[in-house]
Amino acid sequence: MAHREPDEGRSHDAAARTSDGYPHALREPLAADKPQRKPGITFAAQDKLPKLPIPELESSSQRYLESLRPLQSEREHGDTAAAVQEFLRAEGPVLQARLKKYSTGKSSYIEQFWYDSYLNFDNPVVLNLNPFFLLEDDPTPARNNQVTRAASLVISALSFIRAVRKEELPPDTLRGTPLCMYQYSRIFGTARVPTENGCHIGQDPTSKHMVVICRGQFYWFDVLDDSSDLIMTEKDVALNLQVIVDDATHTPIHEAAKAALGVLSTENRKVWAGLRDVLTREEGSNNAECLAIVDSALFVLCLDYTSPQSGADLCTNMLCGTSEVVKGVQVGTCTNRWYDKLQIIVCDNGSAGINFEHTGVDGHTVLRMASDVYTDTILRFARTINGQAPSLWASSSPDPSKRDPDSFGDVSTTPHKLEWDMVPELTTALRFAETRLADLIQQNEFQTLEFGQYGKNFMTSMGFSPDAFVQMAFQAAYYGLYGRVENTYEPAMTKIYLHGRTEAIRSVTAEAAAFVRTFWAENPARQKVEALKKACAKHTAVTKQCAKAEGHDRHLYALYCVWQRALDEEGAEAASNGVSSNGYSSGADSDERAPESPARQPAQHMPAIFADGGWEKMNNTILSTSNCGNPALRQFGFGPTSADGFGIGYIIKDDSVSICASSKHRQTKRFVEAIESYFLEIRRILRALNRKAGSPKASRAREIGESAHASGRLSRGRVIQGGPKTPDAEGGEVSDEDGLGGYGFFDAGMLLQALRSGDKEVKPSEKEKEAAAARRNVGKKLRMSEW
Repeated sequence: MAHREPDEGRSHDAAARTSDGYPHALREPLAADKPQRKPGITFAAQDKLPKLPIPELESSSQRYLESLRPLQSEREHGDTAAAVQEFLRAEGPVLQARLKKYSTGKSSYIEQFWYDSYLNFDNPVVLNLNPFFLLEDDPTPARNNQVTRAASLVISALSFIRAVRKEELPPDTLRGTPLCMYQYSRIFGTARVPTENGCHIGQDPTSKHMVVICRGQFYWFDVLDDSSDLIMTEKDVALNLQVIVDDATHTPIHEAAKAALGVLSTENRKVWAGLRDVLTREEGSNNAECLAIVDSALFVLCLDYTSPQSGADLCTNMLCGTSEVVKGVQVGTCTNRWYDKLQIIVCDNGSAGINFEHTGVDGHTVLRMASDVYTDTILRFARTINGQAPSLWASSSPDPSKRDPDSFGDVSTTPHKLEWDMVPELTTALRFAETRLADLIQQNEFQTLEFGQYGKNFMTSMGFSPDAFVQMAFQAAYYGLYGRVENTYEPAMTKIYLHGRTEAIRSVTAEAAAFVRTFWAENPARQKVEALKKACAKHTAVTKQCAKAEGHDRHLYALYCVWQRALDEEGAEAASNGVSSNGYSSGADSDERAPESPARQPAQHMPAIFADGGWEKMNNTILSTSNCGNPALRQFGFGPTSADGFGIGYIIKDDSVSICASSKHRQTKRFVEAIESYFLEIRRILRALNRKAGSPKASRAREIGESAHASGRLSRGRVIQGGPKTPDAEGGEVSDEDGLGGYGFFDAGMLLQALRSGDKEVKPSEKEKEAAAARRNVGKKLRMSEW
């Protein structure tokens, strides 16, 4: 059969049915300011959080020019400065007034715009939007086999879900300041659903089942009751997973690959929307029921049959899966995914990671979840040895093994296999989706650096902010290879504000550019270090500004969106009057429209600031970086955001730095090696200067040792001299902004409405009882008797 073109056979009615399958509140999660919620600690501070402030137009314009200055020639910068002045004189004040009016009554002035930009992204989400976390191995080697590790992670993830739903999860804070917690309600039970008019996020707030994908085959079973208590022990989950692995192994992998429907989630979004129409065009069909099971699952557990060994291979597997074609059939792990949902991925050797749909949550939120889950797996194992070992959770589910099974309610704990009806349209589409995915994987490469010579302790002992220190390493390494600085992005977390996400830190400042030129020239060591100190101090200052929502990126983008919406409205009005329009369309699928401004003016031409070359340069990121991690993670990363750029995820630990770099074959290995060489060289320089100037301020323990009376036992033996390995007393202050780092290599506005379930008991109707009974029969029930 011929390959179907993206728009061929697409049904508007089918797309509408898909969208209408979710309640209005879920299809329009930004429609209301305040969610319905029960009393608890998790969201207790939400009503007290300040709104994200709209910066002054003049200050954003000045910061915009300052960010572009080191990236432009004199002539280019002159043109941009003139465009900015024209903007401030003409359209700028009008758009600023419109933005302020638009934001009235909204929780965030930028949120809907970022949300639209994310959900109207048509390219595949794999390698473009979804990031990954690679967890550290379980510290108990015997537990690092696939089924044991997966069951342990599942139980801990369910405990986290329970804590969020019962509002017992302690809120995030930053130096005592509470942070916005909305996103935690959007991690689980959500799905990115494509339609012909863009995607929407659907959520089932009452979800109680999980989906398992093994060798491209889909399974599901219930894991929570209606009160969000766990209904299975870790041993029960492990038993189910082993049954699933054994069942999946019965089908040869080259046969299973031909029905590995998860590959379709890697397609262009409009193509995927059309294919979902094929799956759901018959209401109540097997395919429609199977798709509903996947969409509404708490999360997806991917059990891979491979055991990647190197850091780069592990990162590749967690981000996009592996591509391996045997006798013309794709048998790599890239077929064992569903990218529209949160995925917990466990390899055959127990290596585990997380790949997540990034629309409604940022990395800081998922990092908290990942670290809590990892910590709980360790503490839970510790409690099997010592019952007095602590717990992360304020309360725990009743022991499922001691409960009356009737108390679980209407659940099915036996795994069911989803058996899709592979009609010819799906078979053909799957084949072509897989070849395009394999192309995409081959177009990207990944390299890791696990630098173990030093980390945060050394950096702070030398008086540097660790994040700024590492950012300057990226600049120095890139300049050393290419002889120029390029537009660099790093997110700063703005969750001190209601519904805050991130602001863009522009790492290339005049001071950073001066540093790299000084470092690579024949200059004295002291001059190089002084330039580094100035560059790091500037980066720290910019980071703090951005964390207070005083950057320029989000503000200017919001003004651009307001202009674009006004143009769309004028075009629609002209069209209704029989007049054509050449206006630009944002493609936003929303009932909200920017309000009329007090001084409404036709916007038939693009404002000078957005038509200028500086705007394009600022929005083309070459080094997309993000600092996100803690000891629970071994690596994290994402794909490059431009064809000629690098994606750099990094984790700064006490005595090491982990980096995962990606690019479309831009000498990634060489770039990572250049970063490592810089780390070693700058340490050599700092130590040499430190020996000349005397040791930096010592730790309290070292001060005591040096001030002790040199008599008796205290003076016995030769004193060993060495550089301090711990931060100085001011180290915490130096690295204060580290806690502000967020994650968002392509940030979108989060979903405002964290819908909550179970506020009051509602007895199911007869129709709902029938639907629940039918749900239990979706998929083939696996036999458990032999276990």
